[in-house]
Amino acid sequence: MAIDRTRLGLTILRISIGIFFVCEGLGKIRWLTNSSILAAQFAEWAQTAPTGSIMQGYLQRIAVPGVAIFARLVPLGELTCGVALILGVLTPLAAFLAFFMALNFQIASGAIFKLGFLTSGYGLPVLGSTLALTFAGSQTKRKSFAARPARPGP
Repeated sequence: MAIDRTRLGLTILRISIGIFFVCEGLGKIRWLTNSSILAAQFAEWAQTAPTGSIMQGYLQRIAVPGVAIFARLVPLGELTCGVALILGVLTPLAAFLAFFMALNFQIASGAIFKLGFLTSGYGLPVLGSTLALTFAGSQTKRKSFAARPARPGP
């Protein structure tokens, strides 16, 4: 029986990034009852946002006005996407939503516009792996027994 190395590699990636998102979501559980934690983070980022930048516009028009909603959606989204990725349920959708959440974080913090984004474990590796799973995600689950071709006899 040959090992499908591509599927195995994608499965390891899917489970690893799923664990990452579950841990990130658990670290934000307090946001569900206290949106001021996220509001303080947005305020800190807003102070360093260059005038007229995408970061500043994003914070002023989307993040800060929606802080009460984001403080609830982010931990729930990270937990849900993480569990879905670990279990291999709706992998392309879960991976895309995880990508979208991570991208929003990178834009709001301004990290995506800095060279450090390329070396940060929260930057390119997370965006790259979630985007890869968005496109290849359906290949990470083992095909059912019925879908396998019959083995030739002895």
